[in-house]
Amino acid sequence: MALTPFVIKDIRVEGLQRVEAGTVFASLPLRVGDTYSDDMAAVSIKALFGLGLFNDVRIGVDGAILMVTVAERPIVGSVTFTGTKEFDKDVLVKALKDIGLSDGRPFDKALADKAEQELKRQYINRSMYAAEIVTTVTPIEGNRVNLSFAVSEGDTAKIRSIKIVGNQAFPESTLLGLFDSDTGGWLSWYTKSDRYARPKLNTDIEALRSYYMSRGYLEFSVDSTQVTIAPNKQDIGVTINITEGEPFVVSKVSLIGNYLEKESQFQALVAIRPGEPYNVNEVTQTSKAFSDFYANFGYAFAQVEAQTNIDRTTNRVEIVLKADPSRRVYVRRINIAGNDTTRDEVVRREFRQMESAWYDGEKIRASRNRVDRLGYFKEVSMDTVEVPGFPDQADLVVTVVEKPTGSLSLGAGYSSADGLGLNFGFKQDNAFGSGTSMGIEVNTSKLNTTYVFSTTDPYFTRDGVSRSVDLYYRTTRPYADVNSYALKNIGASLRFGVPFSETDTVYFGAGYDVTTIEPGNLLPQAYEEFANNFGYTAAAVPLTVGWGRDTRDSGVVPSTGRLVKANAEWSVAGDLTYLRATTQAQQFFPLTKRVTLAFNGELSMGMATNGQTYPLFKNYYSGGIGSVRGFEPGSLTTGAQRAQGAVSTGGTKKLTFNTEILSPLPGGGSDRTLRIYAFLDAGGLYGADEGIALGDLRSSMGVGISWISPVGPLRLAYAKPLTQFENDKIQSLQFTIGTTF
Repeated sequence: MALTPFVIKDIRVEGLQRVEAGTVFASLPLRVGDTYSDDMAAVSIKALFGLGLFNDVRIGVDGAILMVTVAERPIVGSVTFTGTKEFDKDVLVKALKDIGLSDGRPFDKALADKAEQELKRQYINRSMYAAEIVTTVTPIEGNRVNLSFAVSEGDTAKIRSIKIVGNQAFPESTLLGLFDSDTGGWLSWYTKSDRYARPKLNTDIEALRSYYMSRGYLEFSVDSTQVTIAPNKQDIGVTINITEGEPFVVSKVSLIGNYLEKESQFQALVAIRPGEPYNVNEVTQTSKAFSDFYANFGYAFAQVEAQTNIDRTTNRVEIVLKADPSRRVYVRRINIAGNDTTRDEVVRREFRQMESAWYDGEKIRASRNRVDRLGYFKEVSMDTVEVPGFPDQADLVVTVVEKPTGSLSLGAGYSSADGLGLNFGFKQDNAFGSGTSMGIEVNTSKLNTTYVFSTTDPYFTRDGVSRSVDLYYRTTRPYADVNSYALKNIGASLRFGVPFSETDTVYFGAGYDVTTIEPGNLLPQAYEEFANNFGYTAAAVPLTVGWGRDTRDSGVVPSTGRLVKANAEWSVAGDLTYLRATTQAQQFFPLTKRVTLAFNGELSMGMATNGQTYPLFKNYYSGGIGSVRGFEPGSLTTGAQRAQGAVSTGGTKKLTFNTEILSPLPGGGSDRTLRIYAFLDAGGLYGADEGIALGDLRSSMGVGISWISPVGPLRLAYAKPLTQFENDKIQSLQFTIGTTF
């Protein structure tokens, strides 16, 4: 029965346990002094239910007093899981938190059902369609409940068949070879390529579309995609229905729009070739080149549209590139995201695009490449964002994905000959996120003692001058015999790097090095000759100078660009005077978006000065990863050493060539840090009196795996020698951490 409206003199709330009374009063549309009506009561009840805090809300009247009675929803006490093997529990907890279910949050049955569906969705994304979930709600004191999700995961569903229907121009096997998804193979346990995932299938379909549209099939279309799951929820079948259409040839390319009176320069950027089949990749490449060129003049939001005029009677197509530079903008702010460890300054100091300056696409690309070449990040991306309300401004958002930049090694061992040995090694390329590299190496065994400290500050000055310091002490006793000879080396060096351009750096420095031969049993003849010439202790004061040019797009996994280095060391004082120099060049070519061809060449030479003999300890060594794979590290011999049947003591000249083709591990998606490669190596070592003869080169070929692991760059190679000499030491399988090429 409707109540007669009256003026409210007081409002009382009953049933509250945890919710503050103020929360209720703030949500009520009624206040003391308002006129009560049944319609306002209904609005009040709806408003309180809308808070999501109550299971029941009632409004009553006691004279002129409004009585609000509520029943609070229970609070989630804890959330637990049983039977979960596929997921880390933290992942599931976060998924439920995203839908509003977590410790301390209000609970109702609808939320439990929603949570159960979310957990099933997580398993479906992993192709586990047979997963079953049972939810148990246990009330506890204090109007709280504990939630327990019991999961029966079942087996993972596998793709058993993939079919393409409608293809005539290309065989199905060729088209299926474009897909990351497949029906399984010997590596599926790692790649999970036979697991169905809708995002992965969409990527495969786009690869299929790109394949056709880069070969003239302008009107290619995917008509439908059917995914069927067998009743056992273990077998999945995928059928893709396509219409190829007719192939088209480009008749001509036209440019319309505002080209800033630089039509000839834009025309030079056109990659589309009249008379050739229509290629969507060339169209995309041209549109991007136009946008990038506009960006060089501050037009960050230029619009380039490729229109097609199709003549179906002749199967020819005219491509019209319509461009609008829009407005010129300047950069308001540069924001950096993803650098949890690395300081902002380390990223910002690599930027050539400044805040409050005109937007410059060339400087932005150079900035991105400089950040990537630091080697601290797996990925570096840059986005341009419009500033609302300010059409002439834009923000740059730099997003980085950090990778481990340090390595740590600990070890201990004991032998009757060597005694107790402790090994410690530490290297951090980005110490404390500062961009400074630091390395420490310690070995305390009886036969081999090593203490090395090195550090490099890439921004010793604000202008980018780097400073490197090395301190070292090494003692090596090659044989377990305590009376055998030993080699001792102690020294220090200081180097500076001065940038002369965006890609060129000149290095110079000086050092002090003392080498001591401790006489004993088994001393090689070469060392005796050295001692006769220079004494058992010899010092050198080497000056160093070098030059480097780096235009690679990445310091971790480059796919394009060049690295050139030249270094010289000249000992001008002390017991040893000599000159040695090394030149090295690396070139990277992108064969496809994912496959890279890499070349490396290195030539090193040393010579004595002031009529002295070239110091034995400054010889070069070759063999193993980093030079010629398939041969034991440092084992290659010169012609004279081979003739005498002697072991390698190095040479004064070294020549190395390497060729690699690198590709992401099949099924590994777009992960650039894990790659397989095939290689061809050649290299040789020559003595002071020997000329460099290509006929004396050793060579090998093989395959390997490259991985940017948490403990540093890891390389595994299996090689087979192609050219070798008698007594060469072969080592087919080799492994190293820290080599970059």
